[in-house]
Amino acid sequence: MEKGKLEVGEEMELQGQADICKLMLAFIDSMALKCAVELGIPDIIHSQGQPITLSEIINGIPNLSPSFDINYLFRIMRLLVRNRVFSAYEPDLKDGSSGTKTLYGLTPSSKWLVKDSKISLAPLVLAENHPWLLDPWHYLGKCVQEGGFAFAKAHGSEIWKFGSENPEFNKLFSVGMACSSTLVVDAILDDYHEGFGDLESIVDVGGAIGTLINEIVKKYPHIRGTNFDLPHVVAEALENPGVAHVGGDMFVEIPSADAVILKWVLHDWNDEDCVKILKNCNKAISNKGKLIIIECVLKPDGEGLFDGLGLAFDLLMIAHSSGGRERTEAEWKKLLKAGGFSRYKITPIKGIPSIIEAYPDI
Repeated sequence: MEKGKLEVGEEMELQGQADICKLMLAFIDSMALKCAVELGIPDIIHSQGQPITLSEIINGIPNLSPSFDINYLFRIMRLLVRNRVFSAYEPDLKDGSSGTKTLYGLTPSSKWLVKDSKISLAPLVLAENHPWLLDPWHYLGKCVQEGGFAFAKAHGSEIWKFGSENPEFNKLFSVGMACSSTLVVDAILDDYHEGFGDLESIVDVGGAIGTLINEIVKKYPHIRGTNFDLPHVVAEALENPGVAHVGGDMFVEIPSADAVILKWVLHDWNDEDCVKILKNCNKAISNKGKLIIIECVLKPDGEGLFDGLGLAFDLLMIAHSSGGRERTEAEWKKLLKAGGFSRYKITPIKGIPSIIEAYPDI
């Protein structure tokens, strides 16, 4: 009996050791994933239309040096296969014997990394794993000790000011955010299709280059769309019939419309700033209009597919935003009421965010 207890105790200790090591080295998974995207491996395999060998992958990598190392690639692919990013198998020869050349194919995961697909996470992978966005993570402890913002501690200014002064970063960040918009736009249009039909005008606040509002207007051409963001952001916006791109400051004034959309905007800001934004939204919305918030509704103890990811996004706000956070339904209710929206309803959609439809107090 004592021996059995000791064996259980040892197993638990070893499990604890393994768990800590896995967390400590979790960045390796991210870097291997970034490497695959940078080299264009998902696109190389996709272009062949079937699983291919390492040699065929190497032949498809651009700007290859004569001193390339295929063994490095093998070791990177081995880890990504274990993480189910790619598949790998040994083909059977016609005589029934086992082949020796491993074939690598796409999986449901790596299909999200093909750059020319309608929805690709590749730009987001490159943005989130760029040193500009990785450096602030090293300041989480300082934020606990001193307060303040991790991004500013890493780069000397908050993220929005840094973007306005650094065109290369602004492009990297905007394209990554456009990727996130594309990721949810189909879910929004599919799961919230009754929410747009009776609207004549919509302003997308913080709409970046206009991905979401362009798709809404494309499906509902009777709607007049406005993409509203900082001037240097809308300067990179996508031109689309029926959509006007307007530069401005949501803390000062928001263009008027039947509905205002805030997609992944409020989680970037603290409660005080959110209330300012919500009050400006209230002023901008016409009679019988509404506010459409597309955000994560945090469920810390939830067991849904994306509930754990919501907690990770909450820490992402510490690293990259100016005091932002993900919020539970109770926190959303309190925030909305302070901004003049006592009535609301939540509609879950496919993926991480939900739609919070809020109505101005009369």
